[in-house]
Amino acid sequence: MIYLDNISKVYTSGEESLSEVNINIDKGEFVCIVGYSGAGKTTLMKIILGEVKPTSGNIYFDSEDVSLLSKKNINKHRRRIGTIFQDFRLLPKKSVYENIAFAMEAAGKKEEDIKKDVPHVLKLVGLSDKEERFPNELSGGEKQRVAIARAIVNNPDLIIADEPTGNLDPINSSDIIEILKKINEIGTTVILTTHEKNIVNDLGKRVITLDRGKVTRDDKKGTFVL
Repeated sequence: MIYLDNISKVYTSGEESLSEVNINIDKGEFVCIVGYSGAGKTTLMKIILGEVKPTSGNIYFDSEDVSLLSKKNINKHRRRIGTIFQDFRLLPKKSVYENIAFAMEAAGKKEEDIKKDVPHVLKLVGLSDKEERFPNELSGGEKQRVAIARAIVNNPDLIIADEPTGNLDPINSSDIIEILKKINEIGTTVILTTHEKNIVNDLGKRVITLDRGKVTRDDKKGTFVL
């Protein structure tokens, strides 16, 4: 599904963020990307999304070279990916329902589909009773659940969860990981970046370790080792 072929990224400042990275991720995998701050995790995610072009090497998403896509096709590519961030990125003046509906509207979905699918994903993340609330009325864990619902409502092929538990307490973190596991079990590929050792070790999924832009480990059922 995703193949990074000898990817390197050097920024104009001269900083080398990634160096000769080779990763193959199959459809339906759950992959943890770990590494210290500055290891290259964020750059790697941006390259997969098509937000950043590699300095050298190629990235393929279902055989399409992402770095060669036109602006129009990059937008189509990104619609195949749902992204979850550490800081939630909810629209403060929109309700829970409206935040999720907005993602569907941006993808050109019909009103009848929005009315059907938004309640469905809210039920999946356990927020059926919160659809009229606004972000400032939610806890951190609830905000992240809304962000997950927004990320999955358009049925993406891939979920990128970039430090999704970074601002949460252990109980809410565990709940968020359980939701990601459910999403993965129905066939969606999940890439999780995290620096939280317990989460990685409890998952028992594939672990790719980055250190100063290089892949230093790639374990099928790995643990957090830096």
